[in-house]
Amino acid sequence: MKSGGSLSIWFFIGVSLAVNGAVIFGRGIYELVSPPVNQVVLYNLHANVWWGGLLLILGLFFSLRFSPARERARMAGNS
Repeated sequence: MKSGGSLSIWFFIGVSLAVNGAVIFGRGIYELVSPPVNQVVLYNLHANVWWGGLLLILGLFFSLRFSPARERARMAGNS
């Protein structure tokens, strides 16, 4: 195991956002295909599709921006 290496907390936040966003987005798509019997008042806005997609995009951005491989390449370039 290499000592002295650290991982950015933003990488793990990105992974968490991406996973939660994928679950919410997937549920929203499922509700578009088969609408629930008892719809909530603002169902026609499809908030779970919009917010799930936003969380997924933000999570992917943070995960890729602060990925350990990218950090290693940046640290190797500084040496």
